[in-house]
Amino acid sequence: MDEILGQVLRNAVWERLDMLAELANRADAPSLLSVARSELPRLTEGWRAMLAAHEPDEKGNCPACSSRWRQQKAPCSVWQAAYEHLVAGGLAPTTQPARHANRTRVTHSGRLATGTR
Repeated sequence: MDEILGQVLRNAVWERLDMLAELANRADAPSLLSVARSELPRLTEGWRAMLAAHEPDEKGNCPACSSRWRQQKAPCSVWQAAYEHLVAGGLAPTTQPARHANRTRVTHSGRLATGTR
């Protein structure tokens, strides 16, 4: 059951990101402004929450990425991705990464589907 719920949650997030990317690429200016005003605060708060969970501890390790047997030094991959997408990549538009194009998803009917969208 947890696997199915996890897949449903992941698919919902991917679909939301796909929808926002589509709007960014195709919406008219007034619609884009409306979406930006509603979605940018949500996206920035989401990034902040995720980054807070990956903030280094007093030993310089990422508590979210570390395990009992292997410590992950900061900056972890989450912080590296944040830097790459928010700072280094700045305002440059990017295409959807190929590694996410072929993902398994649950359709609206609840069936598993694979392949590109």
